[in-house]
Amino acid sequence: MKASDIFSLAGRVALVTGASSGLGARFAQVLAANGAAVAMLARRRERLDDLQRTIAGAGGRAVAIEADVTDRAAMARAFDQAEQAFGTVTILVNNAGIAHSTRALDLTEAEYRRVLDTNLDSVFFTAQEAARRMIAANARGAIVNIASVLGLDVAKGTAAYAIAKAGVIQMTRALALELAFKGVRVNAIAPGWFVTEINRDYLTSEAGGKLTRDIPMGRFGKDGDLDGPLLLLASDAGAYVTGATLVVDGGQVVAIKG
Repeated sequence: MKASDIFSLAGRVALVTGASSGLGARFAQVLAANGAAVAMLARRRERLDDLQRTIAGAGGRAVAIEADVTDRAAMARAFDQAEQAFGTVTILVNNAGIAHSTRALDLTEAEYRRVLDTNLDSVFFTAQEAARRMIAANARGAIVNIASVLGLDVAKGTAAYAIAKAGVIQMTRALALELAFKGVRVNAIAPGWFVTEINRDYLTSEAGGKLTRDIPMGRFGKDGDLDGPLLLLASDAGAYVTGATLVVDGGQVVAIKG
């Protein structure tokens, strides 16, 4: 069978959270370019509208949905909108997340709860909503949770983020176990350092550039480095893969572990 056939997403409907910028915007474009109709979800509607026009200009199909992933009722309505536009969502990319740089002893409860609510709780409840709808529609589906190498290792000033991402990895395994026999695969991607809008100034500075010393491949992740892992886990190419976490970090974790 040709790669273009097994990686094809023709006839699939995808929903990507945190799609207004960074990795999420790239995920939406890649899914659409490979045949999926994409519901793009974020709080910044203008950005989503711009991305929708970009995807449409490239021949893809997408709809912009403004919603906050921490609002359960708003997320249920978002799935309703996606279904009205394209049908049952059969690919969920749980990408929305926030970061922090506060050391553990200075981390307030409010900030801790905000990071966990966005990066962990919303991932679970969005996956739950998607899986319930897939099963009700008797549709086979794939859930891809975006974790992080900080879910496998730690760095100073990232306690809440690391806790949340470690939870995402374990959640992925737990959901995969319970949903496999219902035809829903659940996997995760754990990216290393990728240059995006929120970290570009730091990573491109002299101080940020020193981080590449800890990456065996000697560079940060760039556009395209996550396309293959995403398509593998979302398409029939990964039909027998569930409960896995694909680490995409240029060898960073391997180097740390020795």
